[in-house]
Order: sequence, then structure tokens, then C-alpha cells
Amino acid sequence: MRQCDNIAFLANGTEIAEEARRHLSTMHGDVPPEQADVIVALGGDGFMLQTLHGTQHLDTPVYGMNCGTVGFMMNEYAEPRLIERLQASEEEVIHPLRMRAMGVDGTMHEALAINEVALLRAGSQAAKLRISVDGKVRLDELVCDGALVSTPAGSTAYNYSAHGPILPIGSDVLALTAMAAFRPRRWRGALLPSGATVRFDVLQPSKRPVMADADSRSACNVVSVEIASEPNVAHRILFDPGHGLEERLIREQFA
Repeated sequence: MRQCDNIAFLANGTEIAEEARRHLSTMHGDVPPEQADVIVALGGDGFMLQTLHGTQHLDTPVYGMNCGTVGFMMNEYAEPRLIERLQASEEEVIHPLRMRAMGVDGTMHEALAINEVALLRAGSQAAKLRISVDGKVRLDELVCDGALVSTPAGSTAYNYSAHGPILPIGSDVLALTAMAAFRPRRWRGALLPSGATVRFDVLQPSKRPVMADADSRSACNVVSVEIASEPNVAHRILFDPGHGLEERLIREQFA
């Protein structure tokens, strides 16, 4: 049975989430994340990502309770029987992507992404990208609004909105998805092994500027971006029984 003697409650700053944190802290106590057996994140998916990034050095599981809007990575908010829910929760372990983006000034930007790394045009003209996989050029020129590489956990987020595929949580696969591809016309992307390294080279960066974004950590005016899975970083996420990521991914496809 999962130990839940010490709980850290974190809230996203909204009135609803902060009020929930006050109620739960009064009922169960509250400790700093560094001393917690379990971290409870109160907010939406954006705050869940923020919490996972901010506590990845602790190896402490995170249980989300939805006080936001979408809440795909969150459990239903309910105050009664929280300890029992935490003890019965099921754990999913996911690994992020590592982004290494080179700016036009030679600056290297590194960031981890639990959901996706996206390249987006930053000007009025479409971006032109060259795509390589494991050092081999696979697409000489993609003219588009952008492109992204998504993990299975993130495949129902931006990737899905861009008409990318939903990936089963246990699959060793990444989704490479184009956004508004102009040439090749309607190119929909590719499925790649999770161990693949994807490189985007920005063609005509001064005329067609591009920004790179890893879970809202942005780098402007990039000339190249390398993306690969980071197996040495593991995020532990807790879900109520029967409501884990695998079930949610399947359910999303029949909504």
C-alpha cells in the first residue's frame, strides 16, 4: 500500500485551486515537496506539467486533481476519502523529450518536454524545414506553419489538435506531425521509434524565422532543433483505478 503520511499540496494560483489547497491542507496537513510521500497538484493540465517539471529531481509521485479546464492528466476533484484514493492509485511512468535548439546567435537552448516539442513559424511567411532522422535526411523541404514531435502521453494534446495520431501509452513510438503543411501538400507526418533522434534545420531563417517550444519553454529565432527521448528522467503520475492514461487515450478515440 502506498505511503501517504506526508502530502504536499500545490495549487496553480487561481481562486478555486487555492481554496481547495486550503481545505485539503487543513484536513491532511501540508509539507514541502522535498518531504512529501505524495505531491497533490491542484489545477489543470498546464499546472500538472509545471509541477512535474519542477519536482522531477525528487522521484516523488504526483497525483493531480482537476481545478482547471481540460484535466486530461488530472483526477476528478473530490475532498472525501483522499487518503484512500491515493493509496489505491495506479502509477504511470513516462519519459520526456529533450530539446536542443540552436539560435541564430549560436546560443544553445535545452529543455525537457513531457508532451511535445514544437517548431512554429514566427513571421508572416511559412516556415521551411529540413527533417533528418538519426542523421539521415528524410525530407529535404517541408513548407508549413510548423511541426512537432510528441510523446505518447502528449499525443492527445497539441499533436491531436494538429490531426496527429493518438499513441498508446505503452508504445515505444513518437509522433512527428506537421501543422498546415503546404508542400508536400497535406503531408501528415510519421511514426518513429522512441529511440530516434529527430533534427529540424530551418531553411532561410532570416526570411522565415522559427521558434521552438518544449512544453511552453520557448527559444526564439532558431536555426536547428534536435529532439530525442530522455530515458534517464522519469515522471511518476498517479491515477484513480481504471482512469489511467491508457484508458483515457482509448476513450479519447471514441469520444
